[in-house]
Amino acid sequence: MSFFKSLILAIFATLFLTYVLGTSFIEMLDIDVYMDNELIEPLKAISISAVVVVILVLLALAIVLSVFGSLIFIAMLILGGFAMLMIGVFWPIFLIAGIIWLIARDKKSVQYQ
Repeated sequence: MSFFKSLILAIFATLFLTYVLGTSFIEMLDIDVYMDNELIEPLKAISISAVVVVILVLLALAIVLSVFGSLIFIAMLILGGFAMLMIGVFWPIFLIAGIIWLIARDKKSVQYQ
């Protein structure tokens, strides 16, 4: 399935579920939403509840990403430290190999016209 097709299906599914679940919860729990002593129609009440849910999901996502981000950062630090340790232990071998490579490589002569 292509990305845009999946995206459009996800948007329609989200809108449908938000509307259906929102209206059923509002009717089941007999909730009336008021702003400035004015009754808000059900569709606006659903959109307000959807915004609240989106904010809660984003907060949960930020918490999850910060935890896993910290774990990934710690793993990268450990791997980087291990790489620096190996370079620190074997630097004479790398130095000698680099010198041999510089001396033994094919030198291409530059021709000027």
